[in-house]
Amino acid sequence: MARYPTNGLSLEQASTIIAAARAKGRELNLLPLTVVVLDAGGQVKASQREDGASLLRPEIALGKAYGALALGLGGRELARRAQAMQGFMNALSDIAGGRAVPVPGGVLVCDAAGTILGAVGISGDASAQDEVCAVAGIEAAGLRPDTGDA
Repeated sequence: MARYPTNGLSLEQASTIIAAARAKGRELNLLPLTVVVLDAGGQVKASQREDGASLLRPEIALGKAYGALALGLGGRELARRAQAMQGFMNALSDIAGGRAVPVPGGVLVCDAAGTILGAVGISGDASAQDEVCAVAGIEAAGLRPDTGDA
């Protein structure tokens, strides 16, 4: 049997994260969501945009996940740093080509030991609600979310 690198997350784990995150969104009656899962190398592992999600939701979801992964910090901590260190966050945005979105809804995906395996970004509803869905998806895959809060 051939073995292939997953670069952190398998497609099966990414698919579980998306399905569970979307299910949580439907349970909470949220606006249509877009979910993006990045592997540890920052590449899109899986992505889904629900019917009715507005035009830029994929880019926003990607930016939430990318920003978290780029600094190894959950979106809540990135939001705090954006308030405290605007110059740094502006520079980060420039360096990242505008792809870093420092708000809740970007959640690191970790294993039990705390190793970062990737990140999830969700956009569609209020950022705090997007984050709730990301956490539900990550936990459904048997992994540990890091939102940037203890």
